[in-house]
Amino acid sequence: MEFKQCIVIREDLKLSAGKLAVQVAHAAVMAVERAEKMDRSTVSEWKAEGQKKVVLKVPGVPDLFRLREDAERAGIACAIVADAGLTEIPAGTITALGLGPARGKLMDKVTSKLKLV
Repeated sequence: MEFKQCIVIREDLKLSAGKLAVQVAHAAVMAVERAEKMDRSTVSEWKAEGQKKVVLKVPGVPDLFRLREDAERAGIACAIVADAGLTEIPAGTITALGLGPARGKLMDKVTSKLKLV
């Protein structure tokens, strides 16, 4: 079985590489925490397979919320990241969406049209 986690970021924010990396990390951790509450065995299998992650992009915040709705309907754990506002962007800015981990085929139904970062 192939499992993966997808992290989706907003390309309109034009974050520095360091800031982007931190937002991706926040989204990954938050989504795993939610996935563990939903289905601990999926997270265990994903970890055993090497914790595959893919970072994707969307044009803006409305796209993140639409994607989250699609993921929730599919039963995929998800987490929206809102920045604390300590560095580059204002507090509360929505920066990323963490999805899964989930079975690869299920994740692809939700994310296959998105482009890699």
